[in-house]
Amino acid sequence: MTFTKVAIAGVSSEVGKTTLLCQLLREFPGWEAIKMTRGHYRSCGKDPHACCVSHLLGDQPLIRSGFQQTYASDKDTGRYWDAGAANVHWVIVTDDQVERGIQLALERIKAPGVLIEGNSFLRFVDVDFAVLVASELSAKVKNSTRWAFQKASALYVFNRSDLTNRPSETITRLNYRFTSPDLKRNVPAYGTIDFPKLVAQVSSIHSVRIGESHDQGNHKEIS
Repeated sequence: MTFTKVAIAGVSSEVGKTTLLCQLLREFPGWEAIKMTRGHYRSCGKDPHACCVSHLLGDQPLIRSGFQQTYASDKDTGRYWDAGAANVHWVIVTDDQVERGIQLALERIKAPGVLIEGNSFLRFVDVDFAVLVASELSAKVKNSTRWAFQKASALYVFNRSDLTNRPSETITRLNYRFTSPDLKRNVPAYGTIDFPKLVAQVSSIHSVRIGESHDQGNHKEIS
């Protein structure tokens, strides 16, 4: 099945990835959502029980789907449902299971589009559009952000004030945080007040994707 894949990655934690994903879910009713969670089991130097998903890790990726398995009002997946997701898939993996985990989750998608929150899966999956979320207060940059930035289609900045919308300065500072010359490239940057423009961009990408799917289907019928 052909569907549009949109990634919501983050420069660091607590920059608003889930907030943006939920805002987009409200604009694209009928779409599904995937939450990627990487856990550690005795490999992060902490007690395994200190990791909230350590008890769920196993030899294979764990994918939970549907309301009963993924809804919790105080969790990101619960916020997805509240925002109108048609279905929610929670992927729980170790570092070595990311590729297989995202593949298994994508095989479950039945909607015309899916929003995926996470960074690490971008190493293994090509998406139609990838938003890298940042904050004017962003400090530490995740290692996995290198992959996210390399595949980013746009940067989204949660401004402290809608009246000081200066995303171009933010992306310039972000570029300087990376040392690899090939990562120093400009991508479209949106601020909070530009959300309608971001929605329009995703909608345009989705329309092209659906159009290509129809063309391929017609070609097969003719053949």
